[in-house]
Amino acid sequence: MNEAPQFRFWDRTWERIGRAFRDVAKSARTAWGGTYHPDLSEDDMSRLEGQIAAWYEGRGGEVVARAQAAEFGRLYLGLNAEGRLRFLRLLALHHGVDRARLTTEMALWDKAASEKEKAAAESRLRTVLVPRRIKLLSQFTDLPQGVKFLVDLRADLLRLDNTEPELSALAAEMRELFASWFDIGFLDLKRITWDSPALLLEKLVDYEAVHEIQSWRDLKNRLESDRRCFAFFHERMPTEPLIFVEVALVDGMAGSVQALLDENAPVQDVTTADTAIFYSISNCQKGLAGVSFGNFLIKRVVATLAADLPNLKYFATLSPIPGFRAWLAKELQGPNGAMLLTAEEAQALGAASGDHGDGPAALLKLLERRDWPEDAAVAAALRAPLMRLCAHYLIEEKRGARALDRVAHFHLSNGAQVERLNWLGDTSPNGLRQSAGIMVNYRYRSDRIESNHEAYRGEGRVTAHPQVLRLLTP
Repeated sequence: MNEAPQFRFWDRTWERIGRAFRDVAKSARTAWGGTYHPDLSEDDMSRLEGQIAAWYEGRGGEVVARAQAAEFGRLYLGLNAEGRLRFLRLLALHHGVDRARLTTEMALWDKAASEKEKAAAESRLRTVLVPRRIKLLSQFTDLPQGVKFLVDLRADLLRLDNTEPELSALAAEMRELFASWFDIGFLDLKRITWDSPALLLEKLVDYEAVHEIQSWRDLKNRLESDRRCFAFFHERMPTEPLIFVEVALVDGMAGSVQALLDENAPVQDVTTADTAIFYSISNCQKGLAGVSFGNFLIKRVVATLAADLPNLKYFATLSPIPGFRAWLAKELQGPNGAMLLTAEEAQALGAASGDHGDGPAALLKLLERRDWPEDAAVAAALRAPLMRLCAHYLIEEKRGARALDRVAHFHLSNGAQVERLNWLGDTSPNGLRQSAGIMVNYRYRSDRIESNHEAYRGEGRVTAHPQVLRLLTP
């Protein structure tokens, strides 16, 4: 783990968690035998093993066990990158299932003569199959900020997953734990406004993952009366959004995120708006990766908006296409790259680039220009091939039966249809880098969500508006 700038916000969160653990841990301080070195030396590791063993034996009862869990957490928070890695390895390698006891219980199950004995043996087996480390970590649910601590601890695990494969099992176990803790039935949907606590507004700025919030003025604009922001919260993390969605209330289908986020644009009268545009969905807790909230969030927000604003007729997204440029470059540079363009397109691209030889190379050369959207001749040469190839990418390119683009897969899985492609819908550097400036509207129609979902999940068929399908033909 490198101490990189993106961890600064998490470091502030760790500090708040550490303060919350401090008072709870006081009664265990003596038992833990003083402080530990930040890199968790070999002597520290041996001492830590003894403390964990004492916890397993339940010495001192529940109150002491709770206090020790708090001290356990404070120890982790005080470690540097190397110390945290050694700590996590210790849990992953030496505190899994008690295999000796498992072997004994399996033998007892095999010898059980009656159904009653079998049932009792199965019950004991289920208990034994829970890794000891999970029992230890579950102790944090009773601590203030304890659940947030575990979520961020798993984020550390996931950052190390590619380089430390032995940590994968622990990360997977915690995901299963979180899947039950963060079941949709335990989540609260709340609207976030400009009047929400400053700490929460700060977190929106930090967690926004689609369209970076540039300033407090930008944030205020996104929380205006013609905007909505909703988030899921969990009762054990009441000040931490799990996922949030930003919505614009407009007339008609929005096609440009720059226009949508224009701070100088007039405020829409929400009583006359006919369309709700979902333009940003951000998962906030990296440690909850693999625990799905987004599909439930969209459905809940659609229901809430429809009840509050009956004038709304259309619900759609204005979404990025994050994988398009990478796919396009790979295909154009492949052996069949020239076949992706018509002769007329290749000629127009060659003329626009000044390179009259290779159409695919000319297209990629033009896209490397940062100012190409401002050059009318270049934009005109690029428009037809890019819109056609983007439609092909969204509708026909698959990984197995699922859409190759991850955002497309998310919305198609939820029953949306590909409604419209928007030329130069995002001309920010990120939009040009990811999707050549193209954005897509995914529309949610209440009368077709189920059939669209079944067609995609069952057959891998992407439902698209006829105007999008027409783009597939040169």
